[in-house]
Amino acid sequence: MKQHDRRGWLLIISALIIAFDRWTKILVERHIADGDSIPVIPHYFYISHVLNPGAAFSLFSESATPGRTRWILTAFSIMAVIIVLGMILKIGKRFTVTTIALALILGGALGNVWDRIRFGVVTDFLEVFIRFGHWSYHWPDFNVADSAIVCGGILILLDALLPQKQSS
Repeated sequence: MKQHDRRGWLLIISALIIAFDRWTKILVERHIADGDSIPVIPHYFYISHVLNPGAAFSLFSESATPGRTRWILTAFSIMAVIIVLGMILKIGKRFTVTTIALALILGGALGNVWDRIRFGVVTDFLEVFIRFGHWSYHWPDFNVADSAIVCGGILILLDALLPQKQSS
């Protein structure tokens, strides 16, 4: 049986991530003031509105040269997009854990690079507090694009660590 080329479907997955990311960010921007949050599960999970000029986990957000940092992060993201797109075009003839992971990473990277180019900052809105007894940790705010990138990375790691089936 002939295997159908899945690259188009992988790009559709990426496009859906971009669309869902943009839609959720627009909703947050329209309904929650910058710096505010709405409790979903009080003390644990909030929908917030944070403008992040840095990278993941707000790295580099306190840079002395924010304009330069923005363009370095943008250039790095564009290079990553080109590499991931090239990988999808090269190995995306079938659905595998890796090709689906690459589609998630591509969509997430493009979602955040869009924000960085268009607005100079990335809108983050998912706020999580991890609590155990008296100990708590505020996880840095994130968004749908970040989630797609992290999920894609975890899938690639799991695929690399789990034993592969031998084809006969």
